[in-house]
Amino acid sequence: MKKDRIAFFRRYMDTVCPSGYEQEASRVWRAEAERFADRAWVDSHGNSIAVVNEGGSPRVMLAGHADEIGLMITCIDDKGFLSFTGIGGWDTQILPGQRVRIQGTKGPVLGLIGRKPIHLLKEDDRKKVVQIEDLWIDIGAKDRADAASLVSIGDAAVLDYGFADLRNDLVTARGFDDRVGAFVVLEAARLLAEMKPSAAVYAVATVQEEIGLRGAITSAFGIEPKVGIAVDVCHASDTPGTEAEKKRIGEIGVGKGAVIARGPNINPPLFQLLVETAKKQKIPYQVEPAPRGTGTDANAMQLSHSGVATGLVSVPNRYMHSPCEVVHLGDVENISKLIAHTVARITDKTSFIPK
Repeated sequence: MKKDRIAFFRRYMDTVCPSGYEQEASRVWRAEAERFADRAWVDSHGNSIAVVNEGGSPRVMLAGHADEIGLMITCIDDKGFLSFTGIGGWDTQILPGQRVRIQGTKGPVLGLIGRKPIHLLKEDDRKKVVQIEDLWIDIGAKDRADAASLVSIGDAAVLDYGFADLRNDLVTARGFDDRVGAFVVLEAARLLAEMKPSAAVYAVATVQEEIGLRGAITSAFGIEPKVGIAVDVCHASDTPGTEAEKKRIGEIGVGKGAVIARGPNINPPLFQLLVETAKKQKIPYQVEPAPRGTGTDANAMQLSHSGVATGLVSVPNRYMHSPCEVVHLGDVENISKLIAHTVARITDKTSFIPK
């Protein structure tokens, strides 16, 4: 991946973007889209949309959800400690001892998640799964008034982790699920702007996927695409302890290429078009079995209006819903290319009727 693309990817990943609070990431995404798209805008739900070849046909929607799991402040006590709840699905075992970045009243506020020290826990309590109600956020406030001058009820927070390089083109960050998908659809649209497709291409950084595919539902309804391709992350099965999962989710490895889903949520001709394009362009790919609705934006798009021919291409991801997710830059770049070359082949004569 080129240095300028990595630089933007890093800047985008370092934004704060929990479900329902996507404004910061939206501004960064749209500013980049305005460099090449016919136009870029944000709808009343918060979805960021960029269109390439707006007068073309058919309409193709590319969706990657920008939102990540987060935390929400629910109470400030007399001593200035903050109670909180989760936004999206958390493994609560991850939370104790983490630093957090709160989107506060006057700007970002640093805090940390406190828990009673293990030395003070009874033996039985040490063996129990920690509950969110047993945790709190400490921002160093002296009392309720001091805390309330910086933080309000309903403010959102994320764990305070940024984008960092590992070895062998692996990178780590919180929120690859699924800001990497929003990045990929923007990259695919940027490539398509140079490829002059027949289709009108709507790249969408959808919102609120982590709480029910909400942004994909509203944006697909508004765009009315004939074809939709969602980009999300999927579980890599190449780490210790996941050997047994290969029988269920397949052999999925980071650095081994795009993961193309196959199953009821996926339009068969579109699946074949993605595979044929990968072979033609010599883009490495893997196939993911998807025996039901996928729980991704592909599900929402497929069921919009009278139905949309839908595909799902995923980025292999280690340690999903943790602050240290891991993806491979080669996979990210290859998926962008795969989607761009696939969409470039779609015309009004392309049939998506399963036969």
